[in-house]
Amino acid sequence: MKTFGIILLAIGILMCIFTSVNFTQEKKVVDLGPLQVNRKENKTVSWPLYAGIGVGVLGIVLILANNKPK
Repeated sequence: MKTFGIILLAIGILMCIFTSVNFTQEKKVVDLGPLQVNRKENKTVSWPLYAGIGVGVLGIVLILANNKPK
């Protein structure tokens, strides 16, 4: 669980730094045998800052819960 907590903490920090991701998606518009027409669309996926903070806090909780003596 400690490793998973560290991964979540790193993802949470990255989500706070980068609040959106941009990518290009290519869609086929026309397909007439050898003739093809494609269109490129720019897409953006964004998330609120509190989502990154929540993921980071969850990672910290998992790290601390794993360190308790049994």
